[in-house]
Amino acid sequence: MQKAKWIAALTAAGLLLVLILQNVEPVETQVLFATFVMPLAILLLVAALLGLVCGVVLTLLFGKKRK
Repeated sequence: MQKAKWIAALTAAGLLLVLILQNVEPVETQVLFATFVMPLAILLLVAALLGLVCGVVLTLLFGKKRK
């Protein structure tokens, strides 16, 4: 089971890397009252990292306790 998790994580990371490398054109992003111009790759990476952090925090807060 542990090996399957590693394979799934590496596959997801590889697909994310390909997606990021194919999207390098600059985009304008509005966050509340600020406007940022950055490459789409950076925006995708930030969104992926925020999703990862949210998933880890929620798992730690609400995950089942093993005995």
